[in-house]
Amino acid sequence: MKSSLPAESPRPTEPAATSPCKVWLNGSLVDESAAHISPFDHGLLTGDGVFETLIAYADKPFATSLHWERLRRSASVFGLEVPDNETLNKACGEVIAASGLSPARIRVTITGGRAPLGSEKGTSGQTLLIAAGSLPGHGAQADVHTVTYSRNERSATVGVKTISYGDNVIALAQAKAKGGTEAIFGNTQGNLCEGTGSNIFIVRDGRIITPPLESGCLAGCTRAILLSICKREGIVVSEENTPLDELAQAEEAFLTSTLREVQAIATVDGKALPTVNGEITQRLAAAFRATAESDNDPR
Repeated sequence: MKSSLPAESPRPTEPAATSPCKVWLNGSLVDESAAHISPFDHGLLTGDGVFETLIAYADKPFATSLHWERLRRSASVFGLEVPDNETLNKACGEVIAASGLSPARIRVTITGGRAPLGSEKGTSGQTLLIAAGSLPGHGAQADVHTVTYSRNERSATVGVKTISYGDNVIALAQAKAKGGTEAIFGNTQGNLCEGTGSNIFIVRDGRIITPPLESGCLAGCTRAILLSICKREGIVVSEENTPLDELAQAEEAFLTSTLREVQAIATVDGKALPTVNGEITQRLAAAFRATAESDNDPR
């Protein structure tokens, strides 16, 4: 499917969102002021919920097949249901159109809905919320800091895009307090895992390495697209465990995510990498951008 992504400017200036903001809540588009969610919602009370963040370069969200597949995998862990692709795509389209944003950041959230004040699930139905916002200013390069606690690769929610983001909130705040822009987790085995909202790739001895899903990292959609691109173009990427402390020894490194695309890492814990935005990073960033420009729903 041909994409409407503008090749010459992947991040054009967004117009201001229309006022009042509109969101899609439980089946219809409503003003933000009328979007009432119960104070007994299980997502608010316990984190019983899952989400996806998508980017819409123009009037349609990008890579929806991968995102909806992941949303269903995440939802199944919590016993939540996900609408069909047609319903989700239509709802996202309405939110994008109402937002006045191009490009736009789309957040799809599903929670357990109204429930008792505890871990027990309720029986009143789920909450489905879709909202749009402007893109965050990630910049061309990232300064990352490793955090002092681990990602648990044996957790019940490993690989699930749950709304329980407390670890990520704390880690990112710690990184920013040190002047960083992203925090990097190791896992309980001391191996490199992921960022708070990104996957990570490093280059060592000319080899491209990324943590395997068994490390506890999220199965990122941009990560998956990039791995497919590499396979198609004969670029070898090894999914293997790497000690966290080897990140600072990398020849070059980069992050991937829906909103970052492919972003070079400049420093690790305040130490500059030998090569920033090196040949391999640039090559893969260009390959991803070419794919995004030609196909709005890559696999």
